[in-house]
Amino acid sequence: MTTGTSGTTSGIPVLERSWPGLDVSGLRILVTGFGVSGYAIADQTMQRGAHVLVVDGTDSPQLRERAQILEVLGVQFRLGREHTLELPQDTEIDLVVTSPGWRPDQPLLAAAQAAGIPVWSEIELARRMQAADGPAWLGITGTNGKTTTVTMLESILQHAGLRAVACGNVGLPVIEAALDPEGFDVLALELSSFQLHWTEHLDCEAAVVLNISADHLDWHGGADSYAAAKGRIFEGVRAACVYNVADPTTLHLVEEADVVDGARAVGLTLGPPGISELGVIDGVLVDRAFLAERRHAAAELATLADLAHLGPQGAGPHLVLDALAAAALARAHGVDPHAVRDGLRAYRMGSHRAQHLATIDGISFVDDTKATNPAAAAASLRSAERVVWLAGGDTKGADLDALIAGAHDRLVGVVLLGVDDAPFTAALSRHAPEVPVRRIDPGDTDDVAGRTRMMDDAVQAARALASAGDVVLLAPAAASIDQFRDYAERGDLFAAAVTRLPGERA
Repeated sequence: MTTGTSGTTSGIPVLERSWPGLDVSGLRILVTGFGVSGYAIADQTMQRGAHVLVVDGTDSPQLRERAQILEVLGVQFRLGREHTLELPQDTEIDLVVTSPGWRPDQPLLAAAQAAGIPVWSEIELARRMQAADGPAWLGITGTNGKTTTVTMLESILQHAGLRAVACGNVGLPVIEAALDPEGFDVLALELSSFQLHWTEHLDCEAAVVLNISADHLDWHGGADSYAAAKGRIFEGVRAACVYNVADPTTLHLVEEADVVDGARAVGLTLGPPGISELGVIDGVLVDRAFLAERRHAAAELATLADLAHLGPQGAGPHLVLDALAAAALARAHGVDPHAVRDGLRAYRMGSHRAQHLATIDGISFVDDTKATNPAAAAASLRSAERVVWLAGGDTKGADLDALIAGAHDRLVGVVLLGVDDAPFTAALSRHAPEVPVRRIDPGDTDDVAGRTRMMDDAVQAARALASAGDVVLLAPAAASIDQFRDYAERGDLFAAAVTRLPGERA
């Protein structure tokens, strides 16, 4: 087998090919994983003359049907776990481009690295293939709030008259957006730690790390490696590295980053901002970073009233911080304050992200099923004064004590889902013993009918605990896989159960 660093493949080895505008013609590319990004990688590189082989551990009729579309164009496929355990022995490989779900210790990836074959993410490949005059990149990562922030940023950029799109971990694959034939002005990139791990060159115009809390530690091998992966988003930043003043880890990542000379650190705070910060003064979101007179003045960007539609009791603190982050990245790109305001006013939450479903007899019902870890749930709980909390699921060993200790003054009641409620009941007994708790019998949830019945029971139990002015909040602080197909099904069943509740709707 020849490799991309020392062997002689057809043409120039990949690491010796110039970029931006990387020419992939003649390269033998191995794509690991045939999900959304894997399809896009194979499609875009095959179109440009690469010889592409895709491997995936799943061999299903659905996957084979999708593969047929590219097979007729010359892409090769090997489906089944046996093809993921080692490098192919019957063909030369110049480059491995891996899907984000594959762990660094996966045998095939480890073998590629040992053989000196470059292993890239889709993001690294897209950055190298994009033309020098291609769209600017504005990057967003963090444990929580990425999707809200990136879609807020997309709305702001579009209201500034720019051709912009949210891509990456949401929306389009980055490689499709970067190589779009019509050409975008700006890409708003949501990037996970998985994607960033395999990415060396991002070179964003501006980037933000929203927050860092324990997540995906099994994948990364520890908290330090997880934070370091997040910090990669700042590498090569040209204008602004944006950080959360309340999260010192995010500032540390800025301080450690290798950026272009002249790039600035810009802080975000929910209080009055200092110089080179964005913050809030008397209900107004203001900028003291991206204006020449920032030592003595601030630019008004929007008001809390402009965000009031994002929650039954106005935008919670985490949503205000997300809005400030989106505003900072837009301002780093030169967007005027009025476009920030218009974009935030027009923005609407996506499904399952703090989505206000209905107000029935004065009780608001909110679907934040995507709050699958304690940090996300804590932020969601802070958005309301009095909450009946639907929680539970697979905690994956996460510590719930800080979450419940911080939220107990807001809890009117708790309704517990999940196969194993012990982590929640133990933490509630320690930190909120006076709060009534209703445990929903998991019963038989092997089919949709069983899961529907369980969610109906949960919503009815929550309704019984709530009074007018309260918020019934699905923010589980746990994964859904112990009872539901995924977090989206959990949210969909919650929304459907809410529609079946009787009462007067506001």
